[in-house]
Amino acid sequence: MRILTIHADYIEVEAREKAIKDAEEITEKKHREEEVLVVFTSIEQGDEDANATASSLAKSVEDVAKQVKANNVMLYPLVHLTSKPSAPRVALAVIKKADELINASGIKCTHSPFGWYKGYTLKCKGHPLSELSRELKAGAMAPEPKKDQEESASLKQESVMKSRFYILDMDGNLHDLDKFKYGKHENLHKFANYENKKMRVYEHEPPHIKIMKEHSLIDYEPGSDAGNFRLLPKGRLIKKILERDITDYCVGLGAMEVETPIMYDYEHPSLKKYLNRFPARQYVVLSDEKKLFLRFAACFGSFLICHDMVMSYKQLPLKMFELTRYSFRREQGGELAGLKRLRAFTMPDMHTLCADIEQSKKEFEQQFDAGHTWMKSVNLDTEAGFRIQEDFFNENKAWYVSIVKKWGKPVLLELFKERYAYFITKFEFNFVDSMDKASALTTVQIDVENADTYDINYIDDKGEKKRPFILHASLSGSLERVIYALLEHQAMEMKKGKKALLPIWLAPTQLRLVPVSEKQRGYCFKLLEELKNRCIRVDIDDRDDLLGKKIRDAEKEWVPYVAVVGDKEVESGKPTVNIRATGEKKEMSVSDIISLVENENKGKPFERNSLPEFVSKRPGI
Repeated sequence: MRILTIHADYIEVEAREKAIKDAEEITEKKHREEEVLVVFTSIEQGDEDANATASSLAKSVEDVAKQVKANNVMLYPLVHLTSKPSAPRVALAVIKKADELINASGIKCTHSPFGWYKGYTLKCKGHPLSELSRELKAGAMAPEPKKDQEESASLKQESVMKSRFYILDMDGNLHDLDKFKYGKHENLHKFANYENKKMRVYEHEPPHIKIMKEHSLIDYEPGSDAGNFRLLPKGRLIKKILERDITDYCVGLGAMEVETPIMYDYEHPSLKKYLNRFPARQYVVLSDEKKLFLRFAACFGSFLICHDMVMSYKQLPLKMFELTRYSFRREQGGELAGLKRLRAFTMPDMHTLCADIEQSKKEFEQQFDAGHTWMKSVNLDTEAGFRIQEDFFNENKAWYVSIVKKWGKPVLLELFKERYAYFITKFEFNFVDSMDKASALTTVQIDVENADTYDINYIDDKGEKKRPFILHASLSGSLERVIYALLEHQAMEMKKGKKALLPIWLAPTQLRLVPVSEKQRGYCFKLLEELKNRCIRVDIDDRDDLLGKKIRDAEKEWVPYVAVVGDKEVESGKPTVNIRATGEKKEMSVSDIISLVENENKGKPFERNSLPEFVSKRPGI
């Protein structure tokens, strides 16, 4: 059994429709509780002893309620806290029994409707104990909050850090979040709410998970730790293209590409100090008697290389890039959400050494523009957020306002009085998904500590050693999260009644040839050879199915161009092409088809699809 407790000012729950056949019968669909400890709970396989499990749950809840001085509890069944849920009847029995036991202890307890799709509004209090996660075993006494991962001092400090959020407009005015008139900036409003309320857990499964499974792109890996995924051929293809694209982009900006190990000595003095200044949880492994940790960014290896470099001020700014496949972060179970938040991910990391703060600001601004350009290349709209130490913001306010003016819309601003990590400022481009959750993609930070930590120097114009400033940048964010954003965006487009369509340079199949009958297959085979030699991902639906079914299947796969070939098309040499984006049907020459797809691929890397070219040869996945 897993639980996530939130000490809240209030929670308001609305039951909308039954999610399972045996959903609990209810008399009212809306319910609100004030000054409440909300207990999101997931009953798992192995919790079949309902009485023992309920007793363990009740004891744990009572323990937390006493710590936060809460006299009101709402149990909220949330199956998405686990990948191994129990049968619904078991879960309901546990919830009802725990409800009864908690009430008997003198604490008021209710539970949200079981087996329903629900909407809720919750305001978290935000103190150090307001969010806790636990894993319980049936009949066990309530344990302390989970410590199954190493936590940095920075992460602990971040959890109690005092900061304030504002909206910074293009005129340089700061607005409280609840007083700003958002108007057309709806996504900025959602982003601000998400950051301010810090509700990371999804109530329902995000739609990108269903899409990635239906399209045989990516799936959970039951043989690994939670938050690790298997990439199937089409998903691996999309990610491979993104890997090449962001690598080429960063190298094009002047970055030197390197590759470094994925694990490091826990007791190395520089590394150990940095571990405590990076807000992340680590995986730890043992090798003989040595304690090692799996990297959660490329910083460790890159900074050790920089330590060994001999640099002059004339060579600055100096950029270094690594595509880390993989980085590892031991995220909390309740926060794992498909491809949005994982424990193993591919992060393109670029580090820039700068001579001074002015050079750092110039690079920071250029990388802001570079990140925005890359986001536009994958057709993603984002909101900008800045996190800044208050003194630095006051000293450089005019500069920040100039960036916001160039951005062209207001931004979210978080000001903190004391640094909890190694950076004085950072920005993020955040994507807002179909469930109003935000996810950071592009991010750039100005680091004022790690040149000292790693003893990194350059020689200035007077021949003296100086410490550089370091910019940490991921211009795309993790590539798995980019795929999440692409699929979530298409889920929102479908909700508006539009046809889903990935950027064509990322589409696993860009053109599908569909012969009307067996007679046209020979022509299609020749056409296939000609087109694939022009760097087009083309395949043939050679199955003995009806033409309508083949076209419908191509629609389900979001194939952007479907060329139907009958006797007339063979004779004219002009297949009839169904264009998904516009719904048009056009007779097109082979040269026109090539020009159409090549134009969409222009400036982007090309990779071949590793699936068989003939649809009949593809296994079901």
